[in-house]
Amino acid sequence: MTAVGLRERKKEKTRLALLDAALDLFLEQGYDSTTVDQIAGAVDVSPRTFFRYFTSKDHLVFWFHDHGEEIMLETLRSRPTDEPPFTSMAHALRAVLRDMEGSTDEDTARFLKLRELLEKNPQLVGMSVARGAQTERHLAEEISARRGVEATDQKTLLIVTFAMATMRVGFECPPEVDNLHQIVRRMEQTLELAEASLKPGWDL
Repeated sequence: MTAVGLRERKKEKTRLALLDAALDLFLEQGYDSTTVDQIAGAVDVSPRTFFRYFTSKDHLVFWFHDHGEEIMLETLRSRPTDEPPFTSMAHALRAVLRDMEGSTDEDTARFLKLRELLEKNPQLVGMSVARGAQTERHLAEEISARRGVEATDQKTLLIVTFAMATMRVGFECPPEVDNLHQIVRRMEQTLELAEASLKPGWDL
């Protein structure tokens, strides 16, 4: 193990410790009542160290968005340029699902805690929707570049929005499911339903 490797492992350990402490505090005492100082104190680090990993406590809540967006953009950039856009989007979404399937028990616990947090805090749902819209804009930029059109192109926006809607439906229905693997299966089933409903070539 190199010195760089050890430093990266230590950084990741601290990041996850902050995330775990934050989720527990949010659920125990309420999101609005929890401060950055309390989160940092629970991990025995300074607030300054906290801000090396997260820009705010809101940033903690949307770690899943950040991670998923990175996977989708990387996948889109690796797909053949002549591939139908919705097919490329489907590959990007399935890359996220594969990542979720490979989650550790700790990752699963974080995901489910985050879901519980959103259910208990409607104001965070609105913020999550706004963060999701930002991701869709970034994806639209990639898809429009592949199609050789402006990022505001109507069909491009429809391709991205339609693809992302399959994830929302799979994630939210049914809401009582509390097993990550079941949620992933629901997302995959919803994506398959969308693919089966589309006329070939509609996205060209």
